[in-house]
Amino acid sequence: MEPTTSTLVAHPQLRPFAPLLYVGWADGVFDEAERKLVQAAIKEASISEEAMEELELWLDQVPSTTELMRLHRFIASQMSRSDARTRSGLVDLGFAIADCGEADRRALQNLENALGIKGQEAVRAFFAERPPVKQSFEAAAPPFDSAAITTILDGEWASEWGHVRALVQRDSMRLVEDLDKAAYREHVLGWVKELCEEGLGALSFPKAHGGAGKRDAFVKYFEALAMHDLSLVVKVGVQFGLFGGAILNLGTAEHHARLLKDVGSGELLGGFAMTELGHGSNVRDIETVARFDKESGAFTLHTPSVSARKEWIGNAAVHGQSMAVFAQLECDGQNHGVHAFYVPVRDDRGALLPGVFVEDCGHKMGLNGVDNGRIWFDHVQVPREDLLGRYGHVDEDGEYQSPIAESGRRFFTMLGTLVSGRVSVASAAVTASKVSLTTAVRYGALRRQFGPEGAEEQTLMGYPSHQEALLPHAAATYAYHFAVVDLQNRLSDHTAAVEAASVDSLPDSRELEALAAGIKALSTWHGINACQAARERCGGMGFLTINRIAQLRRDVDVFATFEGDNTVLLQLVAKGLLTGFARQLSDNFVGTLLETVGKVAKRAFFETNPVETRRTGEEHLLDVEFHRQAFHYRTHQLLVSAAQRLKKRTDAGMDSFVAFGEIQLHLIALAEAHTMEHVHECFAAAVAKCEGAERAALERMRALFALSEIRRDIAWFLEREYVAPRKARAIRRLKSSLCKDIAQDAVAYVDAFGIPDGMLGPIAFENYAEHAMLARKS
Repeated sequence: MEPTTSTLVAHPQLRPFAPLLYVGWADGVFDEAERKLVQAAIKEASISEEAMEELELWLDQVPSTTELMRLHRFIASQMSRSDARTRSGLVDLGFAIADCGEADRRALQNLENALGIKGQEAVRAFFAERPPVKQSFEAAAPPFDSAAITTILDGEWASEWGHVRALVQRDSMRLVEDLDKAAYREHVLGWVKELCEEGLGALSFPKAHGGAGKRDAFVKYFEALAMHDLSLVVKVGVQFGLFGGAILNLGTAEHHARLLKDVGSGELLGGFAMTELGHGSNVRDIETVARFDKESGAFTLHTPSVSARKEWIGNAAVHGQSMAVFAQLECDGQNHGVHAFYVPVRDDRGALLPGVFVEDCGHKMGLNGVDNGRIWFDHVQVPREDLLGRYGHVDEDGEYQSPIAESGRRFFTMLGTLVSGRVSVASAAVTASKVSLTTAVRYGALRRQFGPEGAEEQTLMGYPSHQEALLPHAAATYAYHFAVVDLQNRLSDHTAAVEAASVDSLPDSRELEALAAGIKALSTWHGINACQAARERCGGMGFLTINRIAQLRRDVDVFATFEGDNTVLLQLVAKGLLTGFARQLSDNFVGTLLETVGKVAKRAFFETNPVETRRTGEEHLLDVEFHRQAFHYRTHQLLVSAAQRLKKRTDAGMDSFVAFGEIQLHLIALAEAHTMEHVHECFAAAVAKCEGAERAALERMRALFALSEIRRDIAWFLEREYVAPRKARAIRRLKSSLCKDIAQDAVAYVDAFGIPDGMLGPIAFENYAEHAMLARKS
């Protein structure tokens, strides 16, 4: 075992030793002679046997740099317990933060003296108001109140955000590093159980089944929890959003009454077994089969081939007791398409049930606190009642029945009920970017590097390269925040409409599904890119696990893959845009398309007017209408040209599937442009609702977001002569000017994200130089 801070400070009897241990190991004083002195002090003090074993561990092994950093952070965080009179020595300091009696003071005082540590000097050095290298925030007060911006961002969910901010800073929720895979998984499970005790697991379930009936609040809690460990976030999503959501959305009242209470309390752990080795995104053609036998009155669930194994199933490798399994339903030799089944996979002792086989997916790039596994079935009997049959069931006579006659509509209706997963993942990715960028921007405002000869070194945030590496990502984080809030509201309205409608008259969900697909794709890519930029801009300190950015970067990477591969999702968006104009390609397709976008055609002269393409005035380039028109023009030009390219191919006799494949990159560009236009519009609408200094502050960020996106795709705008070269140069210069302007208030902008101190890396604070010194000593 290795010495850990969390175990040390969990013993009230050991807390008085914390400052002595920290200073001793930081200075490297614990040789054999010093250890004997400490052991003598232990014998003199009245310490339990368990506590003594832990203290011996701290003496026998050199603690890692990470643990020393963590111990320093704990002591510093407890300083509010003491005043200046109690800081005359490390013993006084130790007892001040320990909240315990004075019985062992003499033993510790003797130890401090024997080690030759000058108490007052040690305390002053440890808690020096100014570290050896000047690292402090010196920017002038920003022209806006960060707390007021936080209030805008939290919106109507301020109570939920506040709850999570307090929750994630509990000692029981302390972040952990350096655990092996098995221990990490158990730790995450413990956190999930604690959330269940808070009532968060059942939050979205009906009150009649132990819940609160607050689906909207569950999505918001999921978003906020991404401030913490993303393995916890994913495990929460699997257990309550996917497994519980499948039972809630696809099951019947009987399933709700039988299962939801235990799912919400964490008594029944489960997973969502949809993805197969050979069919990741193509759910319609999964191979797992559930064949109904009238004689037995049960389904036989079977995995017919290796490619039909269920892959990457969360909660499968260790903890899952049951699964929502998706399979082709066959009855009387007829395939009725994909349906979901409730399938127990382990008994009460955790042993696999007959016919169920599970393998651990193993160590992953990130999210190792989630027990992903692969599952396959060998003719497992599933009772007829365990078909989650809201949209299709088999009656007592063995006849298949469904309120939705058309199989395609039934399939998309079932999948449409699960769109909240993509909304939740998009939201979590934005929060992860907030955490990484807050740490990186604060570090950049503290860390000094180079400077004029004879003068003070300059902060990193003073360099244009640093500003342009981080601040456009910060602006985009604001943009995606408002976009996911809008998406959450749309999901809430749609869910309410579904609950109010009968099964045979459900509202169309295709527009919501396409929007969720696009925002999920772009926001998760943004999360990956923002975390990567934050990691690089923090140099080696960004590579340290304790500073959180590296772990977030690894964990968020798979967000581009699960809940739908981003590239596949963008093709779904593009096809939705095209089929919105015409159900199928025909001679009149382009005519229909152009008729629909007639408003764009009416503005064609204005948009390509040589005067407009050359306007370089700052007022024009910062104008929200210029940005709106640029985004709108790009989307519709890509849409029209995509339709023309498809028509040309199909007119020549090419199969439509092949035609779509040939212009795949064009379709992805169209989907990105359409989604980006929507994201910008959400940001602009949010800014328009604000007033005063907060509106001005957010407008600066909106303009930076818009100009950064136009600049990113400037080649496209130049190719179409939408902007002239001189205007492109003016956009580049103005973007740089905005970054320089915003850099003065960068810390205030990221502080407005409202990430608690405990969720940020130590380099985000003025005392980080002490941590950097420890890293160098190691």
